[in-house]
Amino acid sequence: MDGQTIAILGLAICAGLCGVGSAIGLYFTGSAASGVLASDPKKFSKVLILVVLPATQGIYGFVLAIMGLGQVVPGMALELGWKIFGAAMPLAVTGLISGIFQGRTAVGGIYAIAKNESLSGKLILFPAMVETYAILGLVVSILLMG
Repeated sequence: MDGQTIAILGLAICAGLCGVGSAIGLYFTGSAASGVLASDPKKFSKVLILVVLPATQGIYGFVLAIMGLGQVVPGMALELGWKIFGAAMPLAVTGLISGIFQGRTAVGGIYAIAKNESLSGKLILFPAMVETYAILGLVVSILLMG
């Protein structure tokens, strides 16, 4: 394998794992919201933000992959390929894990809105705290790629 292949592989793994984390998180939130909305469709706008929060990890992975592809050139050195591969890994790991756990955290908020919808604004804070680690992974990956 050459540097170009290794770099592309790292970026693909990052985008893929971030997408998987988001998809799993969205599965959790979408399932919970469906149950709540079956009982009270008027709560749609209150649960919508909590439902879509885990989608951001997939966006971060996509953005980093596009940014990283700008540095990939045919015949690039093996060392540079490994540098890009390694730079993508902090976001790959944090994107996967935080997407899943952000979804699980948001589910708790969705169920709480079912009982008391006046809490909806406050309940965004908890899954947003999980989001912080995806953002930190993105920042670290961007800095390492620099």
